[in-house]
Amino acid sequence: MSDRGGVTIAQAIRAAAQRLAAITDTARLDAELLMAHALGISRSQMLLRAMQNPAPAGFDALVDRRAEHEPVAYITGLEEFYGLELAVSPATLIPRGDSETLITAALEVTGGAGRALDLGTGSGALLLALLANRAGWQGVGVDASAAALAVAAGNAGALGLADRSVWHQRDWHAEGWADGLGTFDLVLCNPPYVETDATLDRQVRDYEPASALFAGPQGLDDYRALIPQLGKLIVPGGIAIFEIGAGQDEAVSAIAVASGFAVELRRDLGGRPRALILR
Repeated sequence: MSDRGGVTIAQAIRAAAQRLAAITDTARLDAELLMAHALGISRSQMLLRAMQNPAPAGFDALVDRRAEHEPVAYITGLEEFYGLELAVSPATLIPRGDSETLITAALEVTGGAGRALDLGTGSGALLLALLANRAGWQGVGVDASAAALAVAAGNAGALGLADRSVWHQRDWHAEGWADGLGTFDLVLCNPPYVETDATLDRQVRDYEPASALFAGPQGLDDYRALIPQLGKLIVPGGIAIFEIGAGQDEAVSAIAVASGFAVELRRDLGGRPRALILR
């Protein structure tokens, strides 16, 4: 790869961070991640050994993309979740650290062996994080998007979890969508929960899949569709854990209680209501 005529990696990162400061609070980190991607090495390797090397020619094009609000994870094709490096694509939501609340809860309430279902699996983040930390578990991931399922299956293979995971294209708004899936000890779900007219950051609105974001005028459509169907998916004594959006804990809890579930709230690291455990 040709270099940029005497500009060092450190100088190029500094300039890129100044440029990106107008669109993100993580400008320096974004610039470092993009540079490491351009170099084909890890960020830590770059910071330790490469900062005075010439900057690669391809870096500017990556910064141009980020300046148009494209998420870093889509530019690099990678995102970390619960200690796992996962491939992502515009067919999948980018896994958020807040969603790790579901895995923390799942590991607290599950034992050494079982069968898990991940509804709307996307990149496979929730299911694969569970399986990586529960050697005795098997899992099924479902998604309406074939492209998302291809990403999830690829992640399972890369993490050595392909033999414990199965992926099915299913749309839970369609009749008979759960046929043949069987029953589960644990159901994980991060459904679409954004209100149709919500104002979103451009990097979310313009790049992440709308089908995985929006769920009607109150953001509750998918909870209303899924929670009443859980009874046929969960074994006696089984548990479901749902991610919820801001201000939705009472409304989703009411849907769950009306379907016969006891509900326990879990908060994320920022103290916000983030997950509901249904028993």
